[in-house]
Order: sequence, then structure tokens, then C-alpha cells
Amino acid sequence: MNVFTAITRVDPPKNLCAAEDGFLPDATLAITADGDIPFPQVIVQDNHGNQLLLLNGDAIARTPDGRYEATIPGGKFRAGHYTLQVEGCRTADLASARPEDWIKVFVSMEVQPPAQTRTRPTPVRVSVGAGLGDGSGRPKLYFGIHKHMHQPYYRAADTGFWDGGNDEIFSTRAGAYRHFIHMAVSQYEQLPYAGLSMSWSGSLIEQLDRASREGLAHGAYAGDWKAELRQAAHMKTSGGHARAAFSAFGYFHPLMALIPPRNITAQILRHRALIQEEFGVSASRILFPPETAFHVRMIPALLEAGIDGVIYDSIHRYRACQGYPYAGKEEGMLPPNQAEQENPPVDDWLQLHNVWAGSKIAPSLLRPEYIKYTDIDGKEFKIIGVPAERYIGNEDARGGYGALVYPDVLGQVLDSIERSGSFDPAHPPFFLLHSDGDNYGGGTDSYYGSNTGAMVEWLKGDPRFEFTSIRDYLDRFPPDPANAVHVEPGSWSGADNGDPQFIKWFSGYNNPYSSDLNSWAVLTALQNAVHTMLDATPGDGGVEAAERLMLTAETSCYWYWTGQQIWDSQVTEAANAAMAILRNGLDAVVGNGRDTTGPTIFAPWVTPENPGGKAWGNNCIIDAAKQGVVHTFIYDVSGIQSARLFLREDAGKGAEREIPLHDRGPYPSQTGPAVVANLFEAELPEGIGDVRYWIEAVDGKGNASRSALERVYLG
Repeated sequence: MNVFTAITRVDPPKNLCAAEDGFLPDATLAITADGDIPFPQVIVQDNHGNQLLLLNGDAIARTPDGRYEATIPGGKFRAGHYTLQVEGCRTADLASARPEDWIKVFVSMEVQPPAQTRTRPTPVRVSVGAGLGDGSGRPKLYFGIHKHMHQPYYRAADTGFWDGGNDEIFSTRAGAYRHFIHMAVSQYEQLPYAGLSMSWSGSLIEQLDRASREGLAHGAYAGDWKAELRQAAHMKTSGGHARAAFSAFGYFHPLMALIPPRNITAQILRHRALIQEEFGVSASRILFPPETAFHVRMIPALLEAGIDGVIYDSIHRYRACQGYPYAGKEEGMLPPNQAEQENPPVDDWLQLHNVWAGSKIAPSLLRPEYIKYTDIDGKEFKIIGVPAERYIGNEDARGGYGALVYPDVLGQVLDSIERSGSFDPAHPPFFLLHSDGDNYGGGTDSYYGSNTGAMVEWLKGDPRFEFTSIRDYLDRFPPDPANAVHVEPGSWSGADNGDPQFIKWFSGYNNPYSSDLNSWAVLTALQNAVHTMLDATPGDGGVEAAERLMLTAETSCYWYWTGQQIWDSQVTEAANAAMAILRNGLDAVVGNGRDTTGPTIFAPWVTPENPGGKAWGNNCIIDAAKQGVVHTFIYDVSGIQSARLFLREDAGKGAEREIPLHDRGPYPSQTGPAVVANLFEAELPEGIGDVRYWIEAVDGKGNASRSALERVYLG
């Protein structure tokens, strides 16, 4: 059986008109997929998402031409608007099916009243406080698309590794990596400002180059695999910006929120040089952080790397508002920590329909804004934040236009903005639909081909919406730096819902041993060793080789796929290879007193996540202990002379105190690393509210380091 990966077409019943009795007669729905659907299903819903009818099993028949037909029985539906949720499961064994096995699309169904009772439709009047300034008097919603492309090195310490598994992975994605971007962008030329952004990791590009040179991946990359992509990257919008823009990115796909600032900068600059060399264009100054994982403490390093905008997952802007309507455990995250909720409340909370949405969204917040971070010394840093809408982007990943009913779902957002009176013609709504560009429905030829064509045709006839590149939007509607906001940490929903604690990369953190924590402890020690040698012996070729191993070891996938030895040992293997290169030179630098590099301090985390608030129980939310504990890893090649935690009360404006920071010794690694950092912990005072804190450490040579300024609410 050739099991489907996308529902490519849905033909709703035609000429839908209620009979004289006021009800819709029998109507047939036709479904086309790119393979066999083991379990097809259709759900008819009302305007509020309530299920009215379920069709599966014998109610859906396979036709000789390979389509599926579902008959909606007559006598059930009066005149009105309905939504058809058309879906299929990639396995017939529903008990063992995973969420990703279900693929669905939504289609609108409009039933007209009987002919003799139909009346002329009343024109819809749009009334808002201000128009666009173009004479239309109508609000408009702007949106963009971001596609993410990545493959890690499957052996961090041996980037020459390649096996049959690699052949399969790369050969099955040749369309996405070679042709599909150009296929989509060539259709954008019918729209003046249309353009997507895309993030390509350095590790992916390097491996595609190798596959092309050596005939790997069953020859799928023979010849110039970059030709069409390069051509797409040189196409321009009416505003002179790239229709296929390479976003700024981290070369090896690091989780930037959890690596040192200097490594954030190094990853971005290395990636920028690669894009220029490979494609002859400059990477954008808008960053797509891997996993859409963002933390405000990244901002100073991003600015240093020449970045002026960052893409973030919209839910972390919603949750940073006072009065956020937390949806409970179905949201997939704990309630926001009150220290993160410093933005004023909004009153336009909307529950989306016809897409999966675990919580409400606030359409008034869906526009680029400046995001701010204040450091220990009170210096403020700002960067443009570009929201990527969590739930709509997630739905778009199922197949693009058609899988996501753009006019309906985006229309819900625009309607909400009209009702709330929040439309601002100087800063109209704009958000991205962000997803992987090589996986599931979002990586199919139909997404980039026929579905993109359908989207373009829709936009040509619907002036309420405009597809635009990020840069074209920012040129036309620049955000106001005087109105900077805070955004909660976190990533996109595909990473265990992208919680503020980045738990996807902290698996088992409450257990006596965690393979994820082990990798962070090993990496922290490696980072200090490499930084020490880079500072003491700049330009040394051997040190640069060790630096590459360090940057490779920061690949987030080595934590994402935790629980398998092959992944849990990747960081240690890279660290051991790097330390073998560095050992003699490092001993000489330390022994000769040339160590000028301060200790490396890993980004601290707090348990429980919300002291005195809520915590995870057994598939439920429970009261959290009031006692909060800060944890971090610290390492220096010259040893640690002292480590202290400082705390400021009243959201950082109040009294400052020092909290004892206890050295628990080297993390008890089980992977045999050559170096590993020590675990440090401090108990926080109970019930003192919104605080700011940071860590200072001094090594055996007197070199000092400080962490970023962190925040937590102690209830």
C-alpha cells in the first residue's frame, strides 16, 4: 500500500440548495489524496466547531479512479454555513495512531435556502476607526510564509558518516531541497510584494553539496542541485526585496536560547558567509531561530551579529500579557510565570475554529513590534519581533492552501480586529505561517505547486488580504521603537508545545540522571575550553577545528531525539574529539598563566517552574512547592574560585541580596566525557514576588563572568 502523505484535493458538493422541505438532499463529497488512505473520515461542523455528523467506514467509498466519495445524507442540514473537516489516518489501527498520523483539511459548505424563499443578500458594511490611507476605507490583513529546511550531522564527531539511512532521508526530500521553492516563488510574481523567507542550516547545505559531488542519496542531487534555488533567491518583489529570502540562521541549528552569546554570534556569522558563497546573495538580517526558540537574553548577541529582527512564536507574546486566559493543561504548557506578564492586558481574545487551537489568540497583537531586554547594569536592548502565528502556521504545515482554509481562518482574525476596533493603518496586522519545508504536507509538491497557485488566485480577487515578504511589510509599516514589549521565552508547538522552560531539551531534568542535562554539562565544559584557546591562540588551525566540533555539538537535534544512545552520546563524542585536539595546548596556556577567559555559565533554570504557583502532576496541573531552586552548570579550565547568585526584589527595582550558590560537584555523566561541568544550586526565598537574578563566577586566575539577567515570580 502506498500510504498517503497529503490530501491534495477536496471537491465539495455542488449547487447546494435546500429542498422545498427546507433541508439539504443527499450530497456527495469527493476526496483526492497522494496515496491510499487507510482510514478516511469526514466531520460536518457548525459555525462554532460543534460536530453535527460523522462519516467513516462504509459511509466513504473508493471510486475506480482512486478517489474517495462520502455521501452526506439528506434531511439533516438546513440553509446555512457549515465546515467539512476532511481527514485521514495513515494507519487503520487507530489505537496505535499518533497525532502526526492524522492529516486533515477543512472545506466550507454553504447551503442556500429553497429557491422560492431566497432573498437578495444584504451588502456587508465594513466599519472601522481608520482605513489604510489608500482610499479603500477597509482594513487589510498581511501575512507571510516561512519554510524551514534542516538536516543534522548524524555523527557529530564524524561528519563524513553516511549510510543507507542517510540515502533514504536525503533522496526522499530532493523535491523540497531542489525544486519546490522555485515552483512556489515563480507563481508569486502575480502579486507585487509576495515573498517567503526560508531557513537553511549549514549542515544541510554541506551534506547536499557532498551528495552532489559523490552521487549519494541515489543520485538525487546530481548536477547543480542549487540552480533553481539560486534563481528563486534572485527574484525580487515590487519593493526590491527577495521573493525567496534566506533568513539569518545558526549554522548547525543550535538552540540559541541555551548557548553562550559569543556562540550565537559565531553561528550566525558562519551561516551568513555560507549563504553568500553558495547562492551569491546576502542572508536577511531577520533571524529565524532554530525551533523558533527565543529568549530575550539573546537580543544583545543578535544585535552584535548585525540582526535587526527575530521571528518568534506568537503564543509567547499572548502569554506575556496581564490577564492572559490560560486554557489549562490542554494548552500543553503550565500557566505563565507572573514575572513574564509585564505587558498590559488586551480584550480581543479569540478562539479559532476550523483549525486545532489549544488556547485563545489575541489578533490585536499579531504585528511586528520592538522587543526589549534590560541587562544587569540597566542597559536596554531592542530588536524587531516578527510574530509567527502558532496555530495557523501549524495548520498550514498540513498542506498549505486547501488544507488550511485561508479565507475562513484568516478571516476570523480580520473580523476580530474589526470588532475590537484595534486596526491601526500605520501598523496593520501581519504574521507568518511557519513550518518545516521538507516534512509532512508542508513539504509536498502540492503545497508549493497547485495549492500555492490556488492561494495566488484567491488573493488576486480578495483585497482584504495581502501576502508579503517580511522586508516589504517592514518598509511600508515600520514598528515604533518607543513601544517595546516583553515576550515570554519558548519555541514553536512542534517541540512539546514549546514551553518557556524548553523542556523538550531538558528531558528528565527532575530525575537523578538526565541524558539531556548530561549533554549540557559536557557542552558547557567544552565551550569554556574552546573559548579559552580561541582567546589565547587566535588563528590556530587546530583550535579552529575544535571550534567547529563545539558548534556542531550545539545542534539541537542531539537533545530533541533524547532517549536513544546514538543521540545521547553525540555531544560527548564531539567534546572528546575536540579535547583530544586541544589538550596539549590547553595545558600550556593554563600552566603559563595565559588564561584570560572567565568561567562558562550555562543558562540557569528554576524548579519548580512556577514556585508557589502551578506544576505538572500525573497528566494534570497541581500546586507547586513554594521553595524554588536555581540550577546551573559552571566550568573553567583553571577551576572555579567562587560562584555567587545575586537577587533583586520588586521586578529588579528593589533591594539586592546575595544568595548562597552551592557546588554539587561534576555532573555524574554516564557517557565517558573528557570534561564535564559542575552543577551549582541555590535555594530562593519564598513568597517575595517578582524578582530578577544573575550569577557571577570567578576562576582560579581571577577571570570573572556574569550570566544574563533572569526573572522569576516567587509565590
